[in-house]
Amino acid sequence: MGTRSRIGIQLKGDSIMSVYCHWDGYPSFNGRVLNEFYNTPEKVADLIDGGNISSLRTNVGWNNETLPETGPQYYTSRGESIKENEPRIDDDIFEFLKKENNEEYAYIWSVNNKWVCTKMNQFDDDKQPEKVQIPEGSINDK
Repeated sequence: MGTRSRIGIQLKGDSIMSVYCHWDGYPSFNGRVLNEFYNTPEKVADLIDGGNISSLRTNVGWNNETLPETGPQYYTSRGESIKENEPRIDDDIFEFLKKENNEEYAYIWSVNNKWVCTKMNQFDDDKQPEKVQIPEGSINDK
């Protein structure tokens, strides 16, 4: 079972464009990957433009083959269309953070040029989403 996350970028006018990511959504992995490899608005936009993601950083292909490069594994790379995996646009942060989205973590590249991580607490009806820290360092430091 994956640890689902949603990865977004805050646009002008408070809307957020985002994609779904199925695996490794914890701040100790996806959070670090985002901090280390997607740390400019251009890199974040390129990541999101690719559509929904199975794994944010891997070198394993859909048939368990080793790929020549490490990077995101998009659903489109197994033949799915970008139309069924296109980025989602939410009007504001409240819409983006709806608990009905069923992701465990949400990441937003904010207008302050940094990643903000929110633990969604979607399995606990008594808890609201809460901001959490992304651990410092490289994913290789785990």
